Amino acid sequence: MAETGTETLKLRERAYDAFTQSLLSREIVPGQFVSQRELVEITGLPLGAIRELIPRLEAEGLIVTIPQRGMQVAHVDLNLIRNAFQFRLMLEREAIAIFVREAPDAAIARLREAHERVLKDAARKITPDVIRRAQLTDWDLHDTIVDSLGNDIVSSAYRVNSIKIRLIRQAEVRLDPSRVEDVMRDHLGIVERMEMRDADGAQRALADHIIDARNRALGV
Repeated sequence: MAETGTETLKLRERAYDAFTQSLLSREIVPGQFVSQRELVEITGLPLGAIRELIPRLEAEGLIVTIPQRGMQVAHVDLNLIRNAFQFRLMLEREAIAIFVREAPDAAIARLREAHERVLKDAARKITPDVIRRAQLTDWDLHDTIVDSLGNDIVSSAYRVNSIKIRLIRQAEVRLDPSRVEDVMRDHLGIVERMEMRDADGAQRALADHIIDARNRALGV
């Protein structure tokens, strides 16, 4: 029975991962209506796993069931943008203050090195690979700050919100060639304050960065 339970849990996680990857790759798009059968086709997983997946997606706000119409993927609107960025700002501001005080020098040095490498390559030529690495480097800085808390509940909630942020970025403020260097420099400004162990300065720089992203998403 324990083995069966473990396999069921793995199947649920595979279904969740398959759904979120399809969402982020735009195989499933915000606002789209989907059926359980369509999710089976998209994820390649059995109907039972999809049925167990749906309550989790509803609880996380990634889908909503609309009577007589079916399941709708989270729609990117002003309410989602405001809520997702507010949640992100609250979590990351608190997390970075702790990170600045407690993170090993090596962890901060790794962040600097990753950003400088992308910035150096971008100065030569901004290719699709440079854009891809810039986006991964961007996400890594924010994920590292939050995960440093060592709090699984916070990290899990942050990951769900990050999916919503990435949906917003796809629809509104996707990292494009003209912004790669600016984003890397913004991040290096945050890293510089980390190196100085300036928690207040790091909080301000991070807040400015997140608010700027929110305002671009809102068209402000």
